[in-house]
Amino acid sequence: MITSKSLAESNDNLIGFIASGVETINDRLSGIEERMATKAQLEATTTAIRGDIEQVHLRLNTMEHSVSSRFEQVETELSRLRSAVYVPGKDRPDILRLLGHNGS
Repeated sequence: MITSKSLAESNDNLIGFIASGVETINDRLSGIEERMATKAQLEATTTAIRGDIEQVHLRLNTMEHSVSSRFEQVETELSRLRSAVYVPGKDRPDILRLLGHNGS
């Protein structure tokens, strides 16, 4: 026979079981939220690092272009200088050697 005392104990056990299940679910959700927050932080950090790398890459490309242009200017000026010195020094082997010619 079911007594009011056994019915109350059964209800208490059921409430305890439900409360335990709710706590377990809450703990799992908290863990998931923490992992998602950590993942979002890592993704934000990764995005920031990629942006920094892209900026460095653009700066390096700009520097490379600048150095390349300057190098071409120096080569042009050197060629002009060699041409200017070659004509008056074509009969002097020592000058031709300085210009990179073998003298023949």
